[in-house]
Amino acid sequence: MNLTDQLVSAVLARDAATVRGCLEQGADPDTPGPDGLPLLCTAVAGFDGSTADTLVDGGANQDRELPDGSTPLLRAVDTGSYMLVNAMLGEAPRLRIAEVRRQQLLDLARHWFEVGVVEELRHRTGDTGPGVTRQIDVPPAGDTLDEVTLGGLTVRAGHGAILTQLEWHFGIMPPAAEVMARAIPHAENEDDNWFAAAHYLGQRQGPRIWSELTALRQDPDPVHRRFLASVLRQRNFLASVDRTTDNAGDVDFLASWAKEEPDGQVLAAILDVYSGWKHPEEVAIGLRYADHPDPRVRSEAVFCMSRERTARSEAATSALLGIVADPEAEVRASVAQVFNPRFTPDNQLAPEIRDALLVLLRDDDIGVRRHAAQSLSVCDDRMPPTMDALVALLDEDDKELRMEAAFALACRDDPRTEWAYERVGPLDGFSEHDHRLFGLFRYRARHQQDRG
Repeated sequence: MNLTDQLVSAVLARDAATVRGCLEQGADPDTPGPDGLPLLCTAVAGFDGSTADTLVDGGANQDRELPDGSTPLLRAVDTGSYMLVNAMLGEAPRLRIAEVRRQQLLDLARHWFEVGVVEELRHRTGDTGPGVTRQIDVPPAGDTLDEVTLGGLTVRAGHGAILTQLEWHFGIMPPAAEVMARAIPHAENEDDNWFAAAHYLGQRQGPRIWSELTALRQDPDPVHRRFLASVLRQRNFLASVDRTTDNAGDVDFLASWAKEEPDGQVLAAILDVYSGWKHPEEVAIGLRYADHPDPRVRSEAVFCMSRERTARSEAATSALLGIVADPEAEVRASVAQVFNPRFTPDNQLAPEIRDALLVLLRDDDIGVRRHAAQSLSVCDDRMPPTMDALVALLDEDDKELRMEAAFALACRDDPRTEWAYERVGPLDGFSEHDHRLFGLFRYRARHQQDRG
């Protein structure tokens, strides 16, 4: 099979790794597929963002005019797949794409969004049926959208997200309320339409957009206020990446808002953003909501009372120890997470924290037990109750718990380490980058040196 045939076969098989290898060996990225169109169109038709991204990165022309007057990028917009369009936009689309083509892309996305996927499919196919809808969630970071099939055509309902994305890349800044309106219908699942609206609003800076956003704090609709929390999450994520950005005003705003917000779901979203930043009122706010009636709020309050590499106050420690017996598993899981030794200044566990983790290690909920095991595995406690509890995990049905126990023994240089990893079962089911596998490798290396 020659190189061109290998490339075609790889694209048809959705094998992005082989596609990259073919391109690196000199295959033409604009090679025609079985239908005579560039292979990039084949990837687009299959919603194959990974292969499309590989082809574009390898030189495929996403702006090439096709016999029907469209382009591969325009076809990607037609699919409604936000991640597919994201994979194909390429570098500097505002400078690269002619104005008439930019407008065509915007108009197509806006048309689908305003008409609606089902109605447009009816128009295109002549089928008057309701359509079949299923939710798409492509790991690890692909589309989270509704996918609609009608009259033999399948489209994803991400045109609102695509429109917002294109506007940002083309330098168009509509009012915050207009962008938010594209997200609100998707509030239940917070899909790509919600994410894109929050993400691109979160990138905008200046007093005007800040005024538009902060006005949402007083909006009577809690969904609108929750959307504001999502925007602030994006703003503060960007601030964590760009250390030159001063987000002190955002954090003060979140602290003030947290003390007034009446809706539990919105308050939990606020605390989720707020707890990621050092603030003088953080612990007080956490204590304020440690017994809130909404478990989502209590779960987030836990993180307000704990900061990595920082001594915890007596009041916070007492509150957290009380939450160990919380009736909701998600709250107990949060406590198990913050009892990790990284939430202490010296990477050590106080006896009362260790004892609480041993209680959580026997929890009825598997998620709580996993977090407790993770916190215990990385501490250096070698007291008999801890060691007995870790060894007992090797009898658990859950492979993750067994792996955590084996890692804990390796970290403690325990002579049962090899046996423990055998108890885990086949290790090839874990990622090659899993830090717990390195625990076994380091254990073996140490003992090979001892024998040498």
